[in-house]
Amino acid sequence: MKLVAIVPLFMNALINTLADCLWGEFDNREQAISDPIWFVHLKAWHRRVNLFTQDSLTVFAEQANVLQLDQAYRQRLLRIQSAEDDPQFPLKVQYYRFKDPSAFLGAGQHPELLENLTEDHIEVLPGCTLQVTHTQILQGSHFKALPPANARCCFPYQGETRQVSLGFEANSEKFLSYDKGIDPDTGKALWGAILGAYEFTKRQGY
Repeated sequence: MKLVAIVPLFMNALINTLADCLWGEFDNREQAISDPIWFVHLKAWHRRVNLFTQDSLTVFAEQANVLQLDQAYRQRLLRIQSAEDDPQFPLKVQYYRFKDPSAFLGAGQHPELLENLTEDHIEVLPGCTLQVTHTQILQGSHFKALPPANARCCFPYQGETRQVSLGFEANSEKFLSYDKGIDPDTGKALWGAILGAYEFTKRQGY
């Protein structure tokens, strides 16, 4: 009985720890300065939203070129859940898309836009789930989230099917994004972290 009671508490703590690592305002200034040819100077926002609160925590994410902060893009939701049936990966992250991304454009800087967000505004992205490993380090917790082998994350966009390869690492100070656009016919990376992760530093916690 004691073990049954402890496991959910541990999982809830782990969900909160990962969410705390993700929530905040980030940029990759140092990386963009050192390698401007391959890495655009980006700002990213991760905001908490009140969806799926019965068993998970959910993050609204978007990003923008620092020279065009009013033109944020890649609006998406990351739902952090326990994966109690898989001891190797204690957490999983499910991605959702917005049916009308323009309705929430700029919510990273203006979180009041998320106050009326409901499940009717989003839809789950099949195949867009990450398995999360957790490591305890001297500085705290380190998380790495990668897709299962042979996973295909696809979504419709402007009448076409787009494919992405998702992944990230996170701790209390850094967020590394491995997201890449993929040509579904050739498997070739088209945009994003082609030469390595985008290395974001947390500038402000939420």
